[in-house]
Amino acid sequence: MPGERLTVRGTSEIGRFPGAAPPTRVEVTIQKEGEKKQEDGGCRRWLRKMCPCCCKRQNSTSYDVTDKVEMTKPVTPAPAASTGPAPEPTKPKPENGEAKDMEEHKLSVLSVDLLSTQTGQNRVENHTDQFHGDELIIRRGQTFQIELELSRPFNADTDKMHLELKTGPLPMVSKGTHVIIPLVEHLEDERWEAKIIKQEGSKIRLSVNSPASAVIGLYGLTVTTRSLKADSATTHNSSKNVVMLFNPWCEEDTVFLDDEEQRKEYVLNDTGRIYYGTEKQIGARTWNFGQFHEGILEACLFILEKSDIPPSGRGDPVNVVRVISAMINAQDDFGVLVGNWSGDYSDGTSPAAWSSSVEILRKYHSSNGTPVCYGQCWVFSGITTTVLRCLGIPARSVTNFQSAHDTDVSLSTDVYFDEDMQPIDYLNSDSIWNFHVWNDCWMARPDLPPGYGGWQAVDSTPQETSQGTFRCGPASVNAIRSGQVFLKHDTPFVFAEVNSDKIYWQKNLDGTFKQIHSEKKAVGHCISTKAVGSETREDITHLYKHQEESEEERIAVETASRYGSKPYIYSAPAAEDVSVEVRMEGEGPRMGNDAQLSILVKNLSSQPRRATLHSQVAVMYYTGVLRNAIKKDQIPVDLLPNEEKTIDWVLPYQQYQDQLVDQAALMLTLSGRVTETQQVLANQTTFRLRTPDLSIKPLGDAVVGKEMAAKITFTNPLPRTLKDVVFRVEGLGLQKGHEVVVGDVGGHSTVTLTEHFVPSQPGPRKLVASLDCKQLTHVHGVADIVVTQQ
Repeated sequence: MPGERLTVRGTSEIGRFPGAAPPTRVEVTIQKEGEKKQEDGGCRRWLRKMCPCCCKRQNSTSYDVTDKVEMTKPVTPAPAASTGPAPEPTKPKPENGEAKDMEEHKLSVLSVDLLSTQTGQNRVENHTDQFHGDELIIRRGQTFQIELELSRPFNADTDKMHLELKTGPLPMVSKGTHVIIPLVEHLEDERWEAKIIKQEGSKIRLSVNSPASAVIGLYGLTVTTRSLKADSATTHNSSKNVVMLFNPWCEEDTVFLDDEEQRKEYVLNDTGRIYYGTEKQIGARTWNFGQFHEGILEACLFILEKSDIPPSGRGDPVNVVRVISAMINAQDDFGVLVGNWSGDYSDGTSPAAWSSSVEILRKYHSSNGTPVCYGQCWVFSGITTTVLRCLGIPARSVTNFQSAHDTDVSLSTDVYFDEDMQPIDYLNSDSIWNFHVWNDCWMARPDLPPGYGGWQAVDSTPQETSQGTFRCGPASVNAIRSGQVFLKHDTPFVFAEVNSDKIYWQKNLDGTFKQIHSEKKAVGHCISTKAVGSETREDITHLYKHQEESEEERIAVETASRYGSKPYIYSAPAAEDVSVEVRMEGEGPRMGNDAQLSILVKNLSSQPRRATLHSQVAVMYYTGVLRNAIKKDQIPVDLLPNEEKTIDWVLPYQQYQDQLVDQAALMLTLSGRVTETQQVLANQTTFRLRTPDLSIKPLGDAVVGKEMAAKITFTNPLPRTLKDVVFRVEGLGLQKGHEVVVGDVGGHSTVTLTEHFVPSQPGPRKLVASLDCKQLTHVHGVADIVVTQQ
């Protein structure tokens, strides 16, 4: 509206892009006509420009006072910061007759219609019609239309017009954040241009074109008109903003994805599956990404504003993804989510209790950037998927089982023993997580040699720093597969997660170490993501690595190792003729029962072999950190030539019932030495105790506006009471997320909960529920509900 203006306040100049203009935490203040705004005088502005260190602008530098991004008013900078033409000096007032004639010829804009309704042509053609609200949300590299109502009919011979779009605190033409859009007769690709496509009296419709490299984010729109018969130009500020997103449908955009079904899955699908557990017991949970949910787009733009990435850097998806990777965790930049692996979540929400990104992102936004408590890898990944899909970057959550955490850039997972074959704890910093969840995002990589575009690994879970910040990626999956770990960003770390060898070292009497054993298939198993267009699991291990122990895979490992801190570990491979393997029947042990496994020992030689296996089972966090050992044994093994032996191994329920942590995961470690050959035997196997699912049964017809119900059933699998049980229930388009406090549930007792709700959106929907309590985690369920229109 005329006379209203958006005031933008600066923020901290300290960030990951030193020397760049500081970004802002956009605070929307509507300044009405007649209200005075205190501004610096011309002398002070000149002094600040000449010597900014001596005359600093007062602003807020604290993340804690960052304001919400609200799409309410256009971003129109104060006059002192404008890069457009300076106002013309006041001219002598003309005579009355001359003034009247000039007023009749003057051309001004009375109103701007962005044609931004949710079901309108602009939103549908730009694939943004699933976003809530009636803002103009468009994708770069694609045309959109607007309508102008003028004070009189437009005359192409005597009237001039151009549009301006501005984003960020200090829009600059040279940075692509102040865009001047000329009126042309013919539109050309890869340019900001506008063309009149319809004119009826004083109304005209413009078709506006944008380049596929445009900066994404929130823009304010201004229309400037001038008549050759009038002395001055007039400007009109649109009362609505324009939101620009990446465009996977545009061939010129670096995030272009040439498959419509994949675009539907990796950009438009607002629900998905995240996998967890162990490679032999893969669990799956439904996750509501909710990227189109009310308030989520504003939250994602708020994260960009808070990230310290200059607005000019938001045109490159590599920059954006790297910044999002840092901002999803709160480790060092007051990001979205606080990581917690302690098992104590009393002052927040247990990571296992979340089933959606929506509540987390809205809570972070509404609190002006206060990090949410708590998350672990699958929550970090789920939120990253939401933010990237919301901004238009194709993304998916990916789970790697037996995921290595390399702490010394050796590109191997190292286990150290002393002279007596006892682990040296202070050296054993590397670990192997039962599973780890990160993300793939799709983009070209013009910053890398040809062939390394496509899927890129990005990880928002804070593990190791990258250039001083807790973030990881984007790392080319093709580069990871071929061992080209010198290609940015953070490729060595991801390579070690999926394809490092596990090297066992023993300390010599002189203090040096020798390599005594290696496992070539210890890490990177069953790399999983949700399949396109279905609820099934897709194994994408082949994208990250060649087949285990194939020539190509060995070449990749040895190529990568040359760039690590131990480039010579593959010079002396050891021969082996006795093997140890741990097997599990069916889906494995269930929570509340004895855990039973089998140890298979094979003698591959024509000579007898004898050894003693030392077994130890310990409770483990899913990150690979051991809590404590709960059972130790020594197992003598005597093998005839070419003999196989199966040894039964049992862990009674009574021994683990009070010991388990988050994931109910255990690690069985076997070690020993063959007497005849001094061959070292080593094996580490992780397994989890399976938990029951929640049963969700819809009741009644699912119709928009009509009440229905769903019955949720849970049976406690343990012979002990579960304390302080809480259910969390949510369904996009069905009901808002909420908690139901159940209290204590006795051993082997069954709880039934009936939810009543009124569906608000038609189509296929999912009702998701999870159970949260200290003694039992990762209990969840989902029901598919097809809602019809009344």
